[in-house]
Amino acid sequence: MSEKERILIADDSAMNRAILTEMLGDGYEILEAEDGRQAVSILQTDASIDLLLLDIMMPNMDGFDVLTMMNKYHWIDEIPVIMISAENASSFVERAYDLGATDYISRPFDMAVVRRRVINTLMLYAKQKRLVRLVAEQVYEKEKSSSTMINILSHIVEFRNAESGLHVLHIQTATDILLRTLVQKTDKYGLTAADIFLIRTASALHDIGKINIPESILNKPGKLTKEEFETMKTHTTIGADILDKLPFQQESELVKTAYSICRWHHERWDGRGYPDGLKGDEIPIAAQVVAMADVYDALTSERCYKKAFDHDTAVQMILNGECGQFNPLLLECLTSAAQLPTELGQSATAESHRNYLAEAQHISEALLQEQAGIRNADKLLYQAKEGRNQCVTAEFTAEDK
Repeated sequence: MSEKERILIADDSAMNRAILTEMLGDGYEILEAEDGRQAVSILQTDASIDLLLLDIMMPNMDGFDVLTMMNKYHWIDEIPVIMISAENASSFVERAYDLGATDYISRPFDMAVVRRRVINTLMLYAKQKRLVRLVAEQVYEKEKSSSTMINILSHIVEFRNAESGLHVLHIQTATDILLRTLVQKTDKYGLTAADIFLIRTASALHDIGKINIPESILNKPGKLTKEEFETMKTHTTIGADILDKLPFQQESELVKTAYSICRWHHERWDGRGYPDGLKGDEIPIAAQVVAMADVYDALTSERCYKKAFDHDTAVQMILNGECGQFNPLLLECLTSAAQLPTELGQSATAESHRNYLAEAQHISEALLQEQAGIRNADKLLYQAKEGRNQCVTAEFTAEDK
């Protein structure tokens, strides 16, 4: 049997509170507040109020003040308010509705009217909460499915690149940390929490173009020749081209963000990057942040051609410009992000990572056997949309690859 719905009655008259309690019957759990201040105190500490019956004229804090506080802290979005007052002037009624009241009942009370409006309001908000929960669950499942597909696709690239499989998780974690640090320092880029989530997710596809780079170059243990490096550099334009030719979701913000990251995550602040030689903030901020995360992880991770550097050494190398020039603001963020080694280490031991790797390895091996040499990346991505793959990426070297 479900718990009783909880109604808070805020009225400075004990008699009015008693009358309303009697009218509502024993089908509800009733809480009482003697004035607006006490009502606000209860709302602050009790998150399970289902309805507020609110008088206007009260000492210390009147009903309008309570509504103002409910708007300030966004309680009004979750808790319906029925105003019950002897004040029935149109100016009072209009102000109450403007402040978010759901309904307005004038005294003297009519028991049938009070009970019916309470029932209707509770039913309306219960349906609204169910709808919000349903939409939230659908959004969550959609995001989870998109994230899984991205992780599988990019882990396929990592397995071709003979990496540990941690690179993509590291990139996402480092990107998230750098972005959150950036928004604390400046509002220059107008990044919202949704933007940060989007960039973090899209960062997993930064190296998807490596799917079309020969394994002999991807996994070469030594320094690349000039010709090999030129071939390696094409992974930026190949990745962007794959996303640009997707037969679906071209207007998706995720695809647009992933495109900018794929194409420009090797551009540098001084214009000496590739493929387009963009300079300064000509480079989208998403690509700038992923570029720094990419270089940091390449330096602090062991590769077939190098040992791992510790955090302090890697940071100093980046500050010294040994891996190209970066946005001065992002350099500040990097030096402030002391939690990077810890959070990247935690991502390395996550159970979800192990699950992704197992699934990614199985799928990638099957795909690579079936399509030896994979050259048709458009077809691969289309198949992924149809549910035949899912995953996330890798890096070569901080400088040469």
